[in-house]
Amino acid sequence: MLYTLREAFARKVFLFFMIISGLILLTEIVIFSMVDTEKIIASLNSTGDPLMRGQIIEKIELAVYSFITSLLLLLAIFASASFVPNMLEKGTVDLFLSKPISRSQLLLGKYFGGLLVVFINISFLILGMWLLVSFKFSYWDFSFLSTILFIVFTFAVLYSLLVFFGVLTQGSTAGMMIAYFIYIILSPLLAQAYIQIDVWTENKIYIYLVKGLYYIVPKTAELLGTDAINVVTGAGIDDYQPIITSFLFLILMLGFSIVLFRKKDF
Repeated sequence: MLYTLREAFARKVFLFFMIISGLILLTEIVIFSMVDTEKIIASLNSTGDPLMRGQIIEKIELAVYSFITSLLLLLAIFASASFVPNMLEKGTVDLFLSKPISRSQLLLGKYFGGLLVVFINISFLILGMWLLVSFKFSYWDFSFLSTILFIVFTFAVLYSLLVFFGVLTQGSTAGMMIAYFIYIILSPLLAQAYIQIDVWTENKIYIYLVKGLYYIVPKTAELLGTDAINVVTGAGIDDYQPIITSFLFLILMLGFSIVLFRKKDF
């Protein structure tokens, strides 16, 4: 894990993330300085109800969260996709395998190291954004910080896929393409199809196929959408199925990766 952190610093991954995060926070500062937010809230909250004011500010926070979430995950996948392939390069992998640790420890250390890199960077941006909104509106909504956990967990699931394809192909391209495809296209499509498939068709084969894929594929759309929003707004999580099935996917991918890594001959 520590080696992966040092690698991230050496490859300027941290610097890359911090520059992007800094630009996002700077943009938010400029927007807040140009807009009279109190007038906007007053126009939306004609009764002056403090509870309504809190709900309006929560919506503003969630709007900013929705805007930056996709960017954060796309950057995180791009920045971390090469961690495992770099470790498997000739010479580097020989050095690692000569150490008195098992291959399982080595791969899991690389996985949690990459996760730690992303956690630090995501926490920096979300915390910075939360502080700006809180100081601007004098409203401290600590539940918003829980979005860090949802973003990091979603990345952890997709990163397990990157690790698997990194071991399988010893490259980063295949894993990145599949992770992007699941996150951007497949997961949102299946989330909608799961609800509407019975209306769209009466063919049982198609219905079972769609619902089967829905349970297999990570639920990035629900994790970053419904579940995160419900926690921030105080509604709570009413369905843990997306979290449980996504976590099982993570465990399976890491398990397959370890088995494959053990069998590889370097």
